[in-house]
Amino acid sequence: MPSQPQPAPPPPGPAAETADTDADTDTGTDTDADADAGTDALAGAQQLTDVITRLRRALRSSIRSEFPWEALPMAQVELLQTLAASPLRVGELAARQRLAPNTVSGLISKLLDAGLVDRQPDPGDRRTARIALTEAGHQQLRDWQSAHERRLAAALESLPPADRAAVMRALPGLDHLAHSLAGTDPAR
Repeated sequence: MPSQPQPAPPPPGPAAETADTDADTDTGTDTDADADAGTDALAGAQQLTDVITRLRRALRSSIRSEFPWEALPMAQVELLQTLAASPLRVGELAARQRLAPNTVSGLISKLLDAGLVDRQPDPGDRRTARIALTEAGHQQLRDWQSAHERRLAAALESLPPADRAAVMRALPGLDHLAHSLAGTDPAR
């Protein structure tokens, strides 16, 4: 581990004597603890990244047998999930998904062609349209969600009870982490 920079020595005088006395009793554990915490956080972040990546990959591949993935790519699913709450303009969707508006427009075109969304006039601005789920879009989203829940429930059931309990105990922390990463942390 690289050494931590040492603070500059205090100027001579009475304050220096106090600082020297404090320095004699300071074991440096705060600096060591901070460095250890930073190393632990980085190692934890690396492990979490690896687990999340493998979990997403496993979810995507496991669902293919029950739900034709090519019919509904994850980017489209995420748009449908966002639209399930209420109709939005393309710009609002782009901002919520943190995607470029032209990317969202392309995804919306595919969803329009598939009959999963439609355009509605925006009551506040007749020059713009809001994108809303159709009944087929709601059904497609319900089917996708149900298939994922069945897969996850079966996987959870296959775990030893202690592992299943650990996963369930981690959910509130993971939820807070997701909000923190999205900048929507309700604790703030």
